[in-house]
This record gives sequence, C-alpha cells and structure tokens, in this order.
Amino acid sequence: MVPEGNRSGHRSPEGRGESDMKIGIIGAGNIGGNLTRRLTALGHDVSVANSRGPHTLADLAEETGATPVRVEDAARGAEIVVVTIPLKAVAGLPSGLFDEAAEGVAVIDTGNYYPRQRDGRIAGIEDEGLTESRWTERQIGHPVIKAFNGTYAQDILDRHRPAGAPDRLALPVAGDDEAAKRKVRALIEELGFDTVDAGGIDESWRQQPDTPVYGLRAGTEGVTKALSEASPERTPDFRG
Repeated sequence: MVPEGNRSGHRSPEGRGESDMKIGIIGAGNIGGNLTRRLTALGHDVSVANSRGPHTLADLAEETGATPVRVEDAARGAEIVVVTIPLKAVAGLPSGLFDEAAEGVAVIDTGNYYPRQRDGRIAGIEDEGLTESRWTERQIGHPVIKAFNGTYAQDILDRHRPAGAPDRLALPVAGDDEAAKRKVRALIEELGFDTVDAGGIDESWRQQPDTPVYGLRAGTEGVTKALSEASPERTPDFRG
C-alpha cells in the first residue's frame, strides 16, 4: 500500500533525501505502475508516461505523487529512464527521446520478445541473432541496461527485503556501460533486491524468456547458477 503522505506529494517515511533522483518511466502497465509506486515511496521524483497520454494516468498520479507526462517528455532531466513497453512498440518511440535527459542517463530495458503471443516476428532478433536488448538499443539509439524483464510485477511491491535478509531475492542485470550498470544496480538494491551482474548486452540472452533465470525467485547464488545454465538457442515457443 502506498503511504498516505505520498498521495499529497509529501516524502514517504521510506524516502532518502540525500539520494533522491529524477526518474522517468515509459509504460504504466504492471511493471511500470509498480515501479512508480515503489520509487515514489522511496522519495524519488518520478515522471510517468504511456501511449495514451497523461490524462489517463490521473489515478496513478494521485495515488503516488508521480507526475504524468507525454512520452516525449518522460526523459527530460532524468538520471534513470525505465522503458517498460511491449517490444513491438519500441520502434515507435519518439526520436531524440533522451536528448534532454541528464548527462550519463541510465536507460533500463525491461522488455521481452514474445513473437507468437504479442510482438510478431522481428527480423533483427530472428535473422541477425541480436539479443532483445541489443535490438532495443538500435531502435532507441541509446545503450540500455537489461533488468526487471523476468521479475513478477507484484514482487516489486511485496517481496522487497532489507539487505542481508535470508529471503531477499536477487535480479540479474546486464549491460555494457559499467557506470550506468552500477547506477541501476544501486537503485535495485535500494528497492530491496540483491543484484547479479549478468554480463554485457550480447550476453543478455541468459535472462531472456524461457531461460532458467526468467521468473526465478531466488537469491544471489541461485540466480548466478541459473545464468550459467542458460542456452543461447531460442526454444520453439519463443521463435517467430
């Protein structure tokens, strides 16, 4: 539940004023909505956008204190931007989306390729063998950090734990920009989860759908083991 103070725009008791960041979230579905709830509860300045326009986000804004904006404005001044939309919609994001973001902005890609269920066939992934996040990078013209793609949305609200807790879950994080990766891992740890470095974006197939780590609820050791057991071959259910 979102603290009452957050609904009026006041800092939650969880907030850490010295580390507050400006964060943009593009996509207000299950993952985007729950990240908005948790990040505002932690005291961050969150702008949230979706494809239908700011007027459709009034309830989420009232609940959390986040600022509803147009997609074109979601990255303005942001230190971290979360892109959490269907993969088939990525190519339609506005050009120059990150031009007014903060210097060194880290872009989190939570996306997954579901060719049969939702996205249709994407040639760059199928024919060129690109990882899903490498394909996304090419569409948006900016490096990404892959995280949250195998996370249950409800766990963001319900399964966060303090550092050192025996049941604290770990999330894999992949990316080529080490500074951006450190920033994202620190944010995830603030959200109440451990992280495991899953390598670069060309290694991010290890956390794509139908791999051992995808949807895994485990700690650091379990996530590390699952990443090592992944195969780069797509299973038939996830080929277009």
